[in-house]
Amino acid sequence: MRTVAELQRRLMKKTAPDDEVRDMLALAVFCLREIAATVRAAAEVWDERGYWKKAAAFENEWEWAQETADRIEALLRGEKWEEIPGVLVLLAGKTSAIEVTKFTRKPELWKDCRLRLEK
Repeated sequence: MRTVAELQRRLMKKTAPDDEVRDMLALAVFCLREIAATVRAAAEVWDERGYWKKAAAFENEWEWAQETADRIEALLRGEKWEEIPGVLVLLAGKTSAIEVTKFTRKPELWKDCRLRLEK
């Protein structure tokens, strides 16, 4: 989530879509999908132990991660740049509790992520 929070804050400062924006959005997609997969795995373990209510509640609490990843990917592929700020605002609601006083993620982290997403 820390990476997503940093990406969200960096993206909010951008004024126009460029290759870096595309790469950062692609990295956000990868991060959110990884979060969603982790949530699914944790919910399955709880479900196997009979905590099906807890598993369902946990999945419901985090279903936004996969939905947001899919939405960002669709906007990125469709180049619907005018809709990106709205998604970033929604994402800010999920990352607002994460304090980012200093950016620790380097640009090399998202370099060429768009190309990997397109494959």
